[in-house]
Amino acid sequence: MLYTNNSNKMFFLFILFFSTMISISANSWLGCWIGLEINLLSFIPLISSPLNLLNSEASLKYFLTQSIASINFLFIILMNLFLFKIFSYNTLISMLINSTLLMKMGSAPFHFWFPNIMEGLSWFNNFILMTWQKISPMILLSYYMNFNYLIFIMIFNVLIGAIGSFNQSSLRKLMAFSSINNLGWMISALLISENLWLTYFLFYSMFLFISCFIFYISNMFFINQLFNFNFNYFIKFTIMMNFLSLGGLPPFLGFFPKWLIINYLILNKFFIITFIFIMSSLIMLFIYIRIIYSSFMFFFIKLKWFKLFMKNNVIILIHFFNSISLLGMILSTLFFF
Repeated sequence: MLYTNNSNKMFFLFILFFSTMISISANSWLGCWIGLEINLLSFIPLISSPLNLLNSEASLKYFLTQSIASINFLFIILMNLFLFKIFSYNTLISMLINSTLLMKMGSAPFHFWFPNIMEGLSWFNNFILMTWQKISPMILLSYYMNFNYLIFIMIFNVLIGAIGSFNQSSLRKLMAFSSINNLGWMISALLISENLWLTYFLFYSMFLFISCFIFYISNMFFINQLFNFNFNYFIKFTIMMNFLSLGGLPPFLGFFPKWLIINYLILNKFFIITFIFIMSSLIMLFIYIRIIYSSFMFFFIKLKWFKLFMKNNVIILIHFFNSISLLGMILSTLFFF
């Protein structure tokens, strides 16, 4: 039974990856829509579980929100074709298409479903939702962008992500708002260049993978689990480094993609947007440092469920991640010489 379940999951995971390829390589908007639908229908079996009510609730919420976005996307495409006969650029149509794609990726101001669904998923599914599920909407967004509208959206994203992270006790919700904040940076990278967006996305995916991997092996879902007395200091140090990297603190590798975006924004004289982006990053860093400081300073004897079976190969892998995060910034500066 377990083998059958795992093989089913692998099958749906393959379709999930394949559907994104369909969507981004389609030569018509209808083909893009079909790719998005296959992607939705393959992700729901991955997140739904008959043994966990939270998973089932999250899968239902995900299906409803994605269905609404897909219906709107199809309706706007067909309306444009029937009204204008050809798919020419129109400001209103571009705003509507952008809005449906932003809803699909969980961007502000259509972000309300995102933290709730994250709360009901496992760390592996959260990682897919925060990374792979954003690829096809982002690529489709680059095909038909409304520049002025997306500037407003990316500012909204970084502000909502920073403000929403305050007073969160759940690590999954904290990562959700962090994802919304980083989505603002990714949209700005997409407006500048697709290569810059790809660079930022790859770096961000790597940091998210490290975070989700550590939270998974230590079975952590809430911030107060970081205060555990029996907790390994090495894991705490790794979480600290990764949080600072996600926030974009200069010695760490996480600063490198943000540095590139800030550089391009200043060169193009977007000074106010640059200021807002930097201030939002400072707020995120404040939230991360507050959590890290508390976890190092305070100890509770036993909280929640605690599982930590550290094998040698896992420790080597975490050491590797730490070295990349610390030394990566130094190595990345060599590209400019």
